[in-house]
Amino acid sequence: MRFVGDPVRPALDDPGATGAGTLAALPEARETAGQDFSVFYAEHVGSLTAQIYALTGNWSEAQDAVQEGFARALARWSTVSGHADPVAWVRTVSHRVAISRWRRARTALAFGRTQRLQTTPGPSEDHVALIAGLKHLPHNQREALVLFYLADLSIETIASQLGVPPGTVKARLSRGRTALAAQLRITTDEEGADDA
Repeated sequence: MRFVGDPVRPALDDPGATGAGTLAALPEARETAGQDFSVFYAEHVGSLTAQIYALTGNWSEAQDAVQEGFARALARWSTVSGHADPVAWVRTVSHRVAISRWRRARTALAFGRTQRLQTTPGPSEDHVALIAGLKHLPHNQREALVLFYLADLSIETIASQLGVPPGTVKARLSRGRTALAAQLRITTDEEGADDA
């Protein structure tokens, strides 16, 4: 029994399809298995997929599990074909594959539930005001302040990185502090007016 548009059958012939790697990796198995396995596959893939679908409730999971079952059967076709009921062997393997996938998904879900969400606190009001104040400064003053206070670099190191004399760095720091203090005062005054 086959379903209309059954993508499982073409997967055996398509080397890029899921599960087809087993076929490509075992060319001698493909030759010796010949028509025997192809006929077996064509006759039973649809009904086995429907059976595993009834167990899993998920069509794509059922297709994957059955495809894996057939791939394992092909790898051992000389042994599997000797069984009294090779379909039962493929069904059992496919069912176990589906159960293993379900257990892995359940374990991952349970693990996800036990994990605490790590939240980071938002920036403080002072931090927001500082960033806003820095944005209003000229680039060279902002750069000097950030390197000195946030990167904790010395005046000499800043001077060598920027390619300017140490006196220029000191002047930029002084002007930047004055401008930033004025900017922060404006922000504080605006907040005070909003509260009143």
